[in-house]
Amino acid sequence: MSSAPTSFDLIVIGAGPGGYVCAFRAAQLGLKVALIEKRATLGGTCLNVGCIPSKALLHSSEQFVFARSHAAAHGIKLSGVELDLATLLKKKDDVVTKLVGGVAQLAKGRKITVLTGAASFTSPTTIKVGDEVITAKNIVIATGSAPVELPFMKFDGTSVVSSDHAINFSSVPKKLVVVGGGAIGLELGSVWSRLGSDVTVVEFLPKIIATYDDDIVRNFTRILTKQGLKIETGAKVTGYAKGVLTAERGTEKLSFPADKVLVAVGRRPFTDNLGLENAGVQLDEKKRIKVDAHLKTNVPGIWALGDVVAGPMLAHKAEEDGVAVAEWISGKAGHVNWDLIPAIVYTDPEVASIGLGEDAAKAAGLAINVGKFNFAANGRALANDATEGYVKIIADAKTDKILGAQILGKGAGELISEIVTHMEYGGSAEDLARTVHAHPTMSEAVKEAALAVSKRALHAL
Repeated sequence: MSSAPTSFDLIVIGAGPGGYVCAFRAAQLGLKVALIEKRATLGGTCLNVGCIPSKALLHSSEQFVFARSHAAAHGIKLSGVELDLATLLKKKDDVVTKLVGGVAQLAKGRKITVLTGAASFTSPTTIKVGDEVITAKNIVIATGSAPVELPFMKFDGTSVVSSDHAINFSSVPKKLVVVGGGAIGLELGSVWSRLGSDVTVVEFLPKIIATYDDDIVRNFTRILTKQGLKIETGAKVTGYAKGVLTAERGTEKLSFPADKVLVAVGRRPFTDNLGLENAGVQLDEKKRIKVDAHLKTNVPGIWALGDVVAGPMLAHKAEEDGVAVAEWISGKAGHVNWDLIPAIVYTDPEVASIGLGEDAAKAAGLAINVGKFNFAANGRALANDATEGYVKIIADAKTDKILGAQILGKGAGELISEIVTHMEYGGSAEDLARTVHAHPTMSEAVKEAALAVSKRALHAL
């Protein structure tokens, strides 16, 4: 161990999307930065075992379903379609390897000192990583989140698994039960269902993706059921033994045979073994790190961002946090609009939302106008076999300001972005309706929904 700690302008703990982006922006602004990551590779949960590998699996499984069930309708004759799971998983791994390698190269190019190992505070300005001690005036905690474990059904990595395990099954489960009807459970449930697993989703709440409007959820549930997923809502899981998951719905006893159970009931902020007590950093009642409106903790010079603080646990939210913190530390005017963080479920079709939904707006007593346009009336959607779903835009009845939007449809995650852009400057449905959209594109459905707010959609009655 060196006699004197190595000194930096900024230490970032955690190299996920929030942490590495914070480090990159700080380096751009001329700070001497150390980035600490306990994994051997950068990128955090998102790049290594979360967002990226799951999207690779979703894409590959979509191709499998197209080849098996839809290619013939397009005049593509295939003599036979077989699943080569090992190759499919390797494709996913190759995507991950390329991306995490790219992040490492970017860190090197920005002259960021990368330290591999578990970090812990020894004082408010000092961090220990293995045998090395480093110090900085500013320290950012960006350690992300971990899957929530059910106390009566612990992860064993074989029968009861988290999303980390469910991206790497060595064979397709005959029967997979997914506990939790949120984005993670539905995405990975869809992957294995497409590849041949008999999948049942068990959700405690009365509906899946519970933050979305009832009409969106109703139609989405119908589509997923048609695809082969069994969806059980209002069911409280009670245990798993001898290959059977048990649950209750009121007085009704339920049982679901399962050779694997994926528990996807949420994620918890990960602050384990960080030595926060040595720095005096306070947590809230949900064990999130307490921060102010500029992501400062109660200890001067210590900041926290992403999944370890209050707010949606989403990679793009963490990235925005990271940029803002780096700018605030550098004396710049950092900014995050936490009211405009889009949420997406990357199934097929996708579901995306921004701002207030119709149900929430009505529950708040707001006077609103709602514009809706079905993809079935969109030319590109017809050509692309993507007619399921619709765009829905919610606007203030008096000012026409866009309050929110929800989209159920192919590529909804891409389509939501332009609505976010209009909302960022306080745009109206009229602004969106008068924005030129290329033809033929799926995005024309967004324009038509904006027109429908004032009951003047051109391609629907």
